[in-house]
Amino acid sequence: MAETNLKLLTWAGVLSCLILNGFAQQGGSDCIKANAKSCGECIQAGPNCGWCKKTDFLQEGEPTSARCDDLAALKSKGCPMEDIENPRGSKQVLEDREVTNRKIGAAEKLKPEAITQIQPQKLVLKLRVGEPQTFSLKFKRAEDYPIDLYYLMDLSYSMKDDLENVKSLGTALMSEMEKITSDFRIGFGSFVEKTVMPYISTTPAKLRNPCTGDQNCTSPFSYKNVLSLTSEGNKFNELVGKQHISGNLDSPEGGFDAIMQVAVCGEQIGWRNVTRLLVFSTDAGFHFAGDGKLGGIVLPNDGKCHLENNMYTMSHYYDYPSIAHLVQKLSENNIQTIFAVTEEFQAVYKELKNLIPKSAVGTLSSNSSNVIQLIIDAYNSLSSEVILENSKLPKGVTISYKSFCKNGVNDTQEDGRKCSNISIGDEVKFEINVTANECPKKGQNETIKIKPLGFTEEVEINLQFICECQCQSEGEPNSPACHEGNGTFECGACRCNEGRIGRLCECSTDEVNSEDMDAYCRRENSTEICSNNGECICGQCVCKKRENTNEVYSGKYCECDNFNCDRSNGLICGGNGICKCRVCECFPNFTGSACDCSLDIFPCMASNGQICNGRGTCECGTCNCTDPKFQGPTCEMCQTCLGVCAEHKDCVQCRAFDKGEKKETCSQECMHFNMTRVESRDKLPQPGQPDPLSHCKEKDVDDCWFYFTYSVNSNGEANVHVVETPECPSGPDIIPIVAGVVAGIVLIGLALLLIWKLLMIIHDRREFAKFEKEKMNAKWDTGENPIYKSAVTTVVNPKYEGK
Repeated sequence: MAETNLKLLTWAGVLSCLILNGFAQQGGSDCIKANAKSCGECIQAGPNCGWCKKTDFLQEGEPTSARCDDLAALKSKGCPMEDIENPRGSKQVLEDREVTNRKIGAAEKLKPEAITQIQPQKLVLKLRVGEPQTFSLKFKRAEDYPIDLYYLMDLSYSMKDDLENVKSLGTALMSEMEKITSDFRIGFGSFVEKTVMPYISTTPAKLRNPCTGDQNCTSPFSYKNVLSLTSEGNKFNELVGKQHISGNLDSPEGGFDAIMQVAVCGEQIGWRNVTRLLVFSTDAGFHFAGDGKLGGIVLPNDGKCHLENNMYTMSHYYDYPSIAHLVQKLSENNIQTIFAVTEEFQAVYKELKNLIPKSAVGTLSSNSSNVIQLIIDAYNSLSSEVILENSKLPKGVTISYKSFCKNGVNDTQEDGRKCSNISIGDEVKFEINVTANECPKKGQNETIKIKPLGFTEEVEINLQFICECQCQSEGEPNSPACHEGNGTFECGACRCNEGRIGRLCECSTDEVNSEDMDAYCRRENSTEICSNNGECICGQCVCKKRENTNEVYSGKYCECDNFNCDRSNGLICGGNGICKCRVCECFPNFTGSACDCSLDIFPCMASNGQICNGRGTCECGTCNCTDPKFQGPTCEMCQTCLGVCAEHKDCVQCRAFDKGEKKETCSQECMHFNMTRVESRDKLPQPGQPDPLSHCKEKDVDDCWFYFTYSVNSNGEANVHVVETPECPSGPDIIPIVAGVVAGIVLIGLALLLIWKLLMIIHDRREFAKFEKEKMNAKWDTGENPIYKSAVTTVVNPKYEGK
């Protein structure tokens, strides 16, 4: 038994080596396909590629690119680990301030720039092509965080009643916002429309007063910054109270011009690096890029500030901005937009909200009386969601996110960028993967930034690309090892100067196809160049590569390969050796041209300690029985001898039905055959097959018959097929019999009743028919009744003669 286990372990070890070697070569296929000429090209081929810098690593005929392979493959080819270049990426955190923890109303009063909501703040990632670098980002909403709110209002005539309610907005909103932050500032701006036809009437009278009747309106304008951001709510009330309604001709308004100026004119508006809210209040739609053509304006909006004396002066010169342009500028300036619009235009602005990240839409009452609650609700909605965005990525760099939000909610891909339902003081984390899929052309460093939308804080990431190996810095330019200094000797190989070629840069490009060089690539008495398995470059054979990267040509003339050896069981060298130059080098204990002959005698050892039970010889690990009537792995079976069924009866019984005399010792004594269960006797193997077959019918301990067949195949394996259900004698089943008798009596009774009923129906119908017939045949006397006396009396006048 111990010998058998030893044999199994030996086989398992051999198979493991083969499998691991196969995986290593499979993994290295991308490295080999890269055809790398230098260490730098090799490590850019994939994260698992290494470069062997050992000087004498290459075999004759192998190209320089053979130095690049999977790490395990390089090691198996004889390259020491210390000679393998395999630089790895890394990360380094440069700035890692903890997120701020403080409560509203605390004695500590921090400046906005001293509050930290995102961690870390700065780090360096060293990226190797194909190898992702991962880091964690933490975000925590700080309590008592400063807020700047700018109220941008449509002052067209339809907003007249709204202006009255907004005049007192400053102090009222200040009072409400104190519950959220102790540092709040508010500003005000207004807009109408571009001051050209057909948006407004340009007649002198309409320019002075665009309203009809006796309404006193101010001159139309595009955008006006009425009040820069201030913490004085009374000043807001005072200045807004002096504003007057204006008017225009068409229904859509020029709000996009105003939003653009609010976003880009940071100094005039007074934005700080805090939470920035823009409340856009209107009861109409909007013009966007392209609509300016109606007024003869075709120049695209330049996205720059054009405020003079707090008035937008270029509305007649630049077109309205596009939605994408607004999204870009709002995002660059960390402005979160709240659209406070009437019910009529809710659908339009909800579609706009879907295009502008970190924006919200609220329903404005007809006179703006609910504007404060609308702002509070919209701010809570915006601040309860964090969405990460990154700056433009360098070419070939990709980034992915995984979020770890509240209550165990995790997401990946696009949803991995955000977390919702975040309350003040809540902390969420993100796992960010940055991967370089190629090296920049010049290998220069790049910087990207990641920040939460609507927040000024950001993570600065410096990307450093690993595009060269460390050994390249130790290279020797114009090295004598590279044919008279025609190349740089680095990482164990020559990197040829321009115009030179060959493993040692021994040829110029003009000499590559010289016929004189071809003579060095032909074997004696042969006209084939490199055995037709390679190219002659500079008088040396460079063997070609095959589609299957595990198959390799080698040798001075590419005359060798590792795939044209003898095969056994479909495997090169039977899986028991290595093919070298078309000859199998067998593993220990194997011999033969295909390594298919095992020298191990353990498989031939019988249980009695004899080789093949003394009935044969052990050849290549298999018993060759000298007596043809004996078979089996150790010549222990005789198919034609009597007693085969009886001999194996107990083992079949215990393995198939778990009973019998050998039930307790079944696992030790009865595992010498393969057993297959079949449903019925028809499914048992039938005579006529090449292997000798015995059909058996035996009784088990319960006096049940069970059927099985016993056979031995050409490999000496014993096979048993057994019917899974024994045939057991059984007594009568009382319940079906009783049920059948009762059912029979009931059915017979019902049948008799039906017959009686049918006979009665037939008898009644006959009697009725007879009655009808007699009724029709009856004849009645129609003479006058002699006792009948008429009730009429006739009296004749004797004098009357009929005159």
